[in-house]
Amino acid sequence: MKKILIATALIVGFAAPALAMGPFYVMFDNTTKKCSIVKAPPSDTAKFAMMGEYGSEADAHMAMKGMMSCK
Repeated sequence: MKKILIATALIVGFAAPALAMGPFYVMFDNTTKKCSIVKAPPSDTAKFAMMGEYGSEADAHMAMKGMMSCK
């Protein structure tokens, strides 16, 4: 019984971070002329321009470094 509980705890422990990852968005703020990474798509399209959707925060950071408008 202990082995099953330990195995279940390990599976849940490893699966939780993978499930917590969601889409990350790179947004360009037209007023401040800076980019940021957020977890929700922009709602105010007049103020913000969505530069892309990425599966992980690391991917979003890497893509933002290569964007000319984000430098």
